[in-house]
Amino acid sequence: MGYLYICRILNQQNSNCMTKFSRPFWVANSVELLERLAYYAVFIVITLYLSNVWGFSDVEAGFISGVFSATLYLLPTFAGAYADKIGFRSAIMIAFGLLTLGYGGLGLLPTLLESAGLVKYEMTTSFNGLDTSPLRWTIVPVLTLIVIGGSFIKAVISGTVARETTTETRARGYAVFYMMVNIGAFMGKTVVDPLRKSLGDQGLVYLNFFSAGMTLLAFVAVFFMYKSVKTEGQGKSFAELGKGLLKVLGNGRLIILILIISGFWMIQSQMYATMPKYVIRMIGAEASPGWYANVNPLIIFVCVNFITSLMKKQTALTSMTIGMLIIPLSALAMSFGTQIGAEYILGLHPVAFMMIVGIALQAIAECFISPRYLEYFSMQAPKGEEGLYLGFSHLHSFISYLFAFGLSGFLLEKYCPDPRKFASKADFVAATSHAHYIWYVFVGIGLISVIALLIYGYVTRKTASKQ
Repeated sequence: MGYLYICRILNQQNSNCMTKFSRPFWVANSVELLERLAYYAVFIVITLYLSNVWGFSDVEAGFISGVFSATLYLLPTFAGAYADKIGFRSAIMIAFGLLTLGYGGLGLLPTLLESAGLVKYEMTTSFNGLDTSPLRWTIVPVLTLIVIGGSFIKAVISGTVARETTTETRARGYAVFYMMVNIGAFMGKTVVDPLRKSLGDQGLVYLNFFSAGMTLLAFVAVFFMYKSVKTEGQGKSFAELGKGLLKVLGNGRLIILILIISGFWMIQSQMYATMPKYVIRMIGAEASPGWYANVNPLIIFVCVNFITSLMKKQTALTSMTIGMLIIPLSALAMSFGTQIGAEYILGLHPVAFMMIVGIALQAIAECFISPRYLEYFSMQAPKGEEGLYLGFSHLHSFISYLFAFGLSGFLLEKYCPDPRKFASKADFVAATSHAHYIWYVFVGIGLISVIALLIYGYVTRKTASKQ
C-alpha cells in the first residue's frame, strides 16, 4: 500500500526502495496509516464529542480526554515489553481487534442508551440528555479498549521500523514512518468537518463508525500480509521482561530527555485540547477546526523527508534543538488572531488565519524533532527490546497530554468560556476579551523547554567528551 508513491517521494527507483525496506516494514507503515486515520478522525473533536454528546463540562471533558490520551502513551512501555515476548504480529492483531471494538462502542453506546429508554435526547441531531445522568460514565470502559489497543500500536509499529532497518537506513525509515502517520492524520481530519456541519452532533457519533471500519481493515491486512523473520526477544520469560523494564526506567538520561520533549508536545496537543473549541467559540459554527488541523500533517508529509535529509549529517539532538526553538513561535502566532485589526486575511477570519500559521510552525518543528527522537531511542535499544524502548519513548505524550488537556479545560473556562452560558452576545464578548492569554501560557512552556534542551545538549556533549 503506497509503495510506489513513497518511493517516488524518496527520489528512489522502485527496485532500490523495495530492497532497502522489507515487506513487514511496508505493511506495518500501511496499517499505521489506517490507525492514524481512525484515531485523528475521532481525536480532533474528542472534547466536542464529550461535551456535546455526553454532557461533560469543559473541565470534565479536558480531564477525561487528557487521562485517555495520557494513558494511551503511558502503557506502550509495558505493552511494548509484552509485544517483544508474544511477537509483533500477535500484538498488532490484538491491538486492532480492541480498537475496532472501542471505536464501534463509542458510536453505538449513545444510541443504545437512548433505545433502552435510559436516556432521552431532545432532538435527533443534538444530544443533551446525559449531562445529569450517571450513565455518562459508561464511556470509560469503552475508552479503555481504545487505550489498550493503541498502546500496542505505539510500541510495535515504531519497533518494527527499528527491527526492519539498519543503522544506515533508520533515519530514512522513520521519515517514511512519519510520512505515513501524517497521510493518515490528514485523511482522518478531512472527514470531520463535513459530518459535523451536515449532521450536527450526530456526525460526531458517526465518526466513530468510520474509525471502526478503518481499524477492522487494518486487522485484516495484518492477518494476511504481516510476516517477519525478525523475532528477537520472542518467548522471553516475565522475569526477563521485568529486568528490561527496570533497566530502561532507570536510564536517567532518557527520562530527562522525555521530560524536556514533553514541552513540545504540550503545545502541539493544543491542536486537539484547545483549538477546536477556541475557534468555534471565537469565529462561530462556520469555523472548520478539522481543516485547520490538517495543515499539520500536510506540511509534515511534504517536508519531513527533505528536513531529515537536510539534517542527516547533524546529530539527532541538534535537529531536535532546532525544532524546539521554533515551537514557542507557534503558540505566539496563535495568540495574534484576536489582536489583528483586519476583518479578514486572504478570505479567512484572523483567528483562523493565525491558527493556521501557528499550526504550520508546529508542523515544521515536528519535522525536526519527531523522526530523530524516535531514531535516538531506537539506537539505545538492545536486540529483542525494540518494543520496550520505542514504547518507553512515548512517555513524553503521557506527561504532556495529562497536563495539557487538564490545563486547557481551566484556561478555556477562564478566558474562552462556552457562549451558551451567557444571556447576550455582549456578555460573551466581554468574557472573551483576553482569550489570547491562553496561548501566552504555552509560549512560556515552550521557552522553558528550549532552555532545558540547550542545557541538556551542553551537559551530554561535555560528558561524552570526557568519556
